[in-house]
Amino acid sequence: MDPLRRLVSLAVTTSSSSSSLSSLTLLLALLFYAASAAAAFDIVPITFDEAYAPLFGDSNVVRSGDGKSVRLLLDRFSGSGFISSNLYKYGFFSARIKLPSDYTAGIVVAFYTSNGDVFEKTHDELDIEFLGNIKGKKWRFQTNVYGNGSTSRGREERYTLWFDPTRAFHRYSILWTANNIIFYVDEVPIREIIRNDAMGGDFPAKPMALYATIWDASDWATSGGRYKVNYKYAPFVAEFKDLVLQGCPVDPIDQYSSGHCYDKLALLEAQDFATVTAQRHAAMRRFRQNYMYYSYCYDSIRYAIPPPECVILQSEKERFKDTGRLKFGGSHKKRSRRRGHRIPLVSEEQPVM
Repeated sequence: MDPLRRLVSLAVTTSSSSSSLSSLTLLLALLFYAASAAAAFDIVPITFDEAYAPLFGDSNVVRSGDGKSVRLLLDRFSGSGFISSNLYKYGFFSARIKLPSDYTAGIVVAFYTSNGDVFEKTHDELDIEFLGNIKGKKWRFQTNVYGNGSTSRGREERYTLWFDPTRAFHRYSILWTANNIIFYVDEVPIREIIRNDAMGGDFPAKPMALYATIWDASDWATSGGRYKVNYKYAPFVAEFKDLVLQGCPVDPIDQYSSGHCYDKLALLEAQDFATVTAQRHAAMRRFRQNYMYYSYCYDSIRYAIPPPECVILQSEKERFKDTGRLKFGGSHKKRSRRRGHRIPLVSEEQPVM
């Protein structure tokens, strides 16, 4: 079936359960936008061996024969992950990912950049984390930003998706430049952070590597730890293909002598995906209005004064409680962040239905 017709079919199927014409309209707008925007991205995939290596659970990192895709497995013995061979001073990190299906409670699949292994107390990080769920419930995901070790000032946003991420591959991307950070889903920008002086060191600026992992987060990932990983359904498999990595590899210790990166960074910032055009901004606004269910910018319990990068929209603010969550119930509890694990600062609740 033609890909665009598949998208329309999926939109109609999804909207029929809610019997909402406006829902169908929104889905079609996002899907048609993603389909048309995909051709605009000038991205060239690379093979696994060109730029990546296993990180842990080596036997659960399964590469295809041609090196163009990799499967990460979680079983009762180990999770798994891979890492880029280099650290990069700014870049575009992207992959098409398909998530495990069926019962996935307690599972986290992460696609993120970090330099925690080099700058242990002052690390930077850009996260896309997918949070599993009980059978019949939607996957949710979150984005987060840390700069200069600011783990007490996590910048979480949480969302659902307009498609089932277990049925087909979808592209997820992180753009990181000296001026902005953009998170993309299928070429639809879902979040942008624009650097300003008030952010100071909270804007990530040190070289980072790209990571992809799958692991057991039973203690928090689904309904605050209420539902655990059930290994009856193992192995859980996350698939990655069409890996893209554009940026300038640097020595993290010699990061300030990066004059050789000038041309590469100028090329990166000139790419089509480096700018949120008016059309993309409209698509981003539609996504955030309909699929974002938590935003730190509206969480006045954590931040009486919103962090300096927040752009407060009154129409958006009215939809959220003081906890930063949509006005449909739920709780707000801070949680600790243990070394070696990726613990969010707020508890989970059921996804927006």
